[in-house]
Amino acid sequence: MAAEEEAVLELKWEGKVIAKLNKATPQAVWLLLEDFCSFHKWLPTIDTCYKVVDDDEEGLVRYCAATTPADAGGGGGGGVVKWCHEKLLDIDPVGMRLSYEVLDNNMGLKSYRSTIKVVPAGVINGGDEGCQIEWSFFADPIDGLSYDDMVNYLDVSLQGMALNMEKALMDSSLMEKNSS
Repeated sequence: MAAEEEAVLELKWEGKVIAKLNKATPQAVWLLLEDFCSFHKWLPTIDTCYKVVDDDEEGLVRYCAATTPADAGGGGGGGVVKWCHEKLLDIDPVGMRLSYEVLDNNMGLKSYRSTIKVVPAGVINGGDEGCQIEWSFFADPIDGLSYDDMVNYLDVSLQGMALNMEKALMDSSLMEKNSS
């Protein structure tokens, strides 16, 4: 590998965060995750997520956005909309994983690729119940943000997403039992 390539690799961030779901089946969690344009339903930090392109040339691209509160001292009310366009790179229903990259954004991301994967509990610890979601990323450093801040943000986001998914699945299974 050339020295220039090694220098570039040293500047990349790579990490993974994990959330455990104790009662949800991997198949049920995957059914929620595989809908690439519905992350706003699960990810507490996202206000909206929808398809902007889906064709043979560009593939599937989604728009995700969140409104962050305005500075308390600003007095202007309202918030700042942080957004990104993300392209689905690969989806594997059998392996229960999807990969995507950020194409454009106003959050300071220069290069960001991510894979989200559902792993059955039996693969992890030999147990029958539950699963875990693994969210791995490979990115350029972000100005004004440390690597630890990025990992913490993703971890908090994923823990919230897992909680929302497990709650929705529990509520729907309770509803199914009550309607029987």
